[in-house]
Amino acid sequence: MGHTLRVNWVILKTSIEERFVFRGDFAFATLVRFLPIVTQMFLWSAIYNTGSNPVGSMNGYTYADMVAYYLLVMVGRAFSSMPGLSSGIARDVRDGTIKKYLTQPVDMLSYLFWYRVAHKLVYYFVAVLPFALVFYLCRDYFPAVTSPTLWVGFVVSLLLSFLVGFYLEALLGLVAFWFLEVSSLLFIYMMLNYFLSGHMIPLDWLGDFGHFVQYLPFKYLAYFPAAVLLGKYPEDVLIREIAMEAGWALVLYLACQVAFRRGVRRFSAVGG
Repeated sequence: MGHTLRVNWVILKTSIEERFVFRGDFAFATLVRFLPIVTQMFLWSAIYNTGSNPVGSMNGYTYADMVAYYLLVMVGRAFSSMPGLSSGIARDVRDGTIKKYLTQPVDMLSYLFWYRVAHKLVYYFVAVLPFALVFYLCRDYFPAVTSPTLWVGFVVSLLLSFLVGFYLEALLGLVAFWFLEVSSLLFIYMMLNYFLSGHMIPLDWLGDFGHFVQYLPFKYLAYFPAAVLLGKYPEDVLIREIAMEAGWALVLYLACQVAFRRGVRRFSAVGG
């Protein structure tokens, strides 16, 4: 146990140092990601104010609600998105470099997990001020949240969204043990993720189909954290949903462990 903790700490520390080596490039890339926020606000403003009769509410969301929802979705995505994780695992399996994890006392999933933790910590360090500025400028769009339960639920949902996002994408990458090319699968997943996570529109807008989507893990990547702070879930339902999110994180973790072990059994690499 102590050895594992030391290894994980070294991985985390080294990964953070690696990120800060290219801090200028990393900071610029992080700040550029805030540009879509502005365009999205203009887009929804145009939608709600089209024609001579501006729309006051759409499917229970006013323009202020949509701005607040989208900004909170961006926070959720900052935790749950794992750019390059699936494709990186698939590439390592395909070209054989995954064997470095098999010959060294470092578990691949554990290494990638702490590498992503380091990435997120540096990202939050860089992005906290821009996020604070945007939320301050848009403070009038948000409802007053005085319930400590909602704040705690929001924070817990974000932390669990990181786990769900990581293990979901890692599982997709591990499919490369069985299929040589998974780029098409990853593209389909990206499109489904964008829609079913609530990143494009709130899941409330999907009608009867939305009831089915509520049981999938995708909603915990973006919609659920935003809906928590917007008061879409009563406190008794919120506890149940948090438990379901934790359950999905556990299921995906176990699925990754099984997929990795079975994949390694069928894996073969020749040469240096």
